Amino acid sequence: MAPTRSTDVERSLGRRMRGAAGLAALAGLAWVARDVPAALGGRLAGARAERAARSPQFRDGTFHNQAGTSTMVADPGRNLLRELIFGKQKRRPTAPVPLLRPSGSHTADTAGELNIIWYGHASALIEIEGRRVLLDPVWSDRCSPSGLVGPRRLHEPPVRLDELPPLDAILISHDHYDHLDMATVRALLAGQSAPFLVPLGVGAHLDRWGVPADRIIELDWSESHQVAGLKITATAAQHFSGRGLRRDGTLWSSWVVAGARRKVFYTGDSGYFAGYAAIGAEHGPFDVTLMQIGAYDRAWPAIHMFPEEAVNAHLDLRGGLFIPVHWATFNLALHDWSEPVNRLWAEAKARDVRLAVPRPGERVVVDDPPAVDGWWQAVA
Repeated sequence: MAPTRSTDVERSLGRRMRGAAGLAALAGLAWVARDVPAALGGRLAGARAERAARSPQFRDGTFHNQAGTSTMVADPGRNLLRELIFGKQKRRPTAPVPLLRPSGSHTADTAGELNIIWYGHASALIEIEGRRVLLDPVWSDRCSPSGLVGPRRLHEPPVRLDELPPLDAILISHDHYDHLDMATVRALLAGQSAPFLVPLGVGAHLDRWGVPADRIIELDWSESHQVAGLKITATAAQHFSGRGLRRDGTLWSSWVVAGARRKVFYTGDSGYFAGYAAIGAEHGPFDVTLMQIGAYDRAWPAIHMFPEEAVNAHLDLRGGLFIPVHWATFNLALHDWSEPVNRLWAEAKARDVRLAVPRPGERVVVDDPPAVDGWWQAVA
């Protein structure tokens, strides 16, 4: 039987609707992906490239660690992709991560003030001698150039960006997406007046995102900058960099924040290396260290520390109180969600290291830290 005119119309209409739906889907993807090219950041050029070329860490077109390192090491017989998909690790908490909202400063003695507020992952606020220094702020839902794919937050930020107090400095350790986030930088550009202190080359990303030159301070290892009465020094780390296909086009660093009386050390991301003892000898002792403990694996031992190595580094640095960072917020490795802090707690007790493990948003008064109570075990 020949198709009727109404059947032809229905088929034509169906084709048009499917075509419109396809176009709408493509338009939606294009809308979501519109910021991806910008999120990849900038590249070294001009005076910035010339300065990088003079760095002792720069040769053959890229930055290098003090010792030869490999980002990945061979592990015959192991299939990381299969383990990622089918592994039995508990890589997410089973209940909501408890969040706290920090109240006003508890310290009347501004000259001796030293508090730490950990917001999750590597993002933290140092309150030191009446000044405020923000570390590696990432407030986006994903640490990725795309809003569609990439590791997603396991808990919300405990405060909004517009609820942060006035900042004196914003420190970036390196340009990986879980430490340098375009949307967060743009929000801080609009809502704060503090300068961004970054390792060599990272200023190219900030340039592309509209940060004015007078708010970008780029430092090589062992270089310092005075801001608001604080001496902030970029120190060595053992890691790598890159936001796209190109690796190591910008430098990575740890940071020393020193006031007149108090000192803080932040690792950024790093494997364990001899440089910690050198930093401790030159800049220590430290009242508190903020140490990376998560996202480790035997497949990349040179560029992220295991928790026991973080304790070694803390002791090398001549640290006082140990506060762990770089865990709990993004699923970036194959270990259990709570494994890093469980291993850290055991090692700290065995080696008599003073430890505080705050909930996201909890203020730690360094001179009177809260007792470790194992809060994470209830949600692991």
